[in-house]
Amino acid sequence: MSAQKYSPDKLRLEVVIPVYNEEKDLPRNIATLHDFLRQNCGYDWRIVIADNASVDHTPQVSRELAAKYERVRYLRLPHKGRGRALRHAWLTSEADIVSYMDVDLSTDLRCFMPMIDKLARSEAEIAAGSRYQKGAQVQRGMKREIFSRGYMALIKMFFGCGFSDAQCGFKAATRRAVQTLVPLVENQGWFFDAELLLLAEHYGFPIFDMPVIWTDDPDSRVKLAQTVSEHFIGLMRMRLAFSTGFAATPANANVAEAYA
Repeated sequence: MSAQKYSPDKLRLEVVIPVYNEEKDLPRNIATLHDFLRQNCGYDWRIVIADNASVDHTPQVSRELAAKYERVRYLRLPHKGRGRALRHAWLTSEADIVSYMDVDLSTDLRCFMPMIDKLARSEAEIAAGSRYQKGAQVQRGMKREIFSRGYMALIKMFFGCGFSDAQCGFKAATRRAVQTLVPLVENQGWFFDAELLLLAEHYGFPIFDMPVIWTDDPDSRVKLAQTVSEHFIGLMRMRLAFSTGFAATPANANVAEAYA
């Protein structure tokens, strides 16, 4: 099977922003992202605010943004979970390429189009921002740096993976990769990213590691203790599944086999 070929003038791109209680950051950062895409993206693009059960004024703010900008859409989910928000937004999208980034825009937007263009040229099926690839520039506190590097060392020890950063909130995928892999992802929270990448590599989907410019958000909502526990359980589950041969099989087996 040959790789999917995209016509640049017809390619549809969707950028998902998963949010939970982000009433303060949304107006400024959606405006920044909208202006960036308007000036730099030659594809047919849309922004989707995927709200996973916010209890502040995020719904109202999001609806106002969707009314203000023609290319912004608001999606409301009744239950929490970043992975749940991404799963629903990506699987219901009709775009050729879907992506997501954190609402704080910690990753410099100048890194976005090179990542999308890589998928548009059919040179990869998944693209992941990396803070550890050569050329990446990162500013963050020591505590999170130690946790992140230790986490990736654990993943590499367990799985010998080729990708270098599982948790950077800056990723994209082709519709084919999404339709094949996302239904297999069990986690509904923060482990969603790592599970998606591990499944992609397990089934031979090409992954592009994109070095990024990244600045830590001091107001991050990530709770390290809870996140560490969630990720460790997820890694143990996948390690067992892969080692015993009980890993989930894509419904479209022919697609996965084409990349094996």
